[in-house]
Amino acid sequence: MSETQTTQVAPKRQRTLQGRVISNKMDKTVVVLVERHVKHPLYGKIILRTNKYKAHDETNQYNEGDVVEIAEGRPISRDKTWTVVRLLTAARVI
Repeated sequence: MSETQTTQVAPKRQRTLQGRVISNKMDKTVVVLVERHVKHPLYGKIILRTNKYKAHDETNQYNEGDVVEIAEGRPISRDKTWTVVRLLTAARVI
């Protein structure tokens, strides 16, 4: 009767979003614009909804125009609860 039961607890799924960096002027912070296509509840037309998120960028490596993936985490500052996970597409330099 001294058998120990090991139960596997599934890790909590982290919320991730994809967006475009629109500002990197702050130190260790980027502003990411996330666009969603939503159907209007009454008229049925697809409309564009946008949100801006401040995300933590420890090494200041992301530039304006980069498409990045951000993940939700613990609060880092008053406005910053997201962290940049990876670069999806680098900005085109003209």
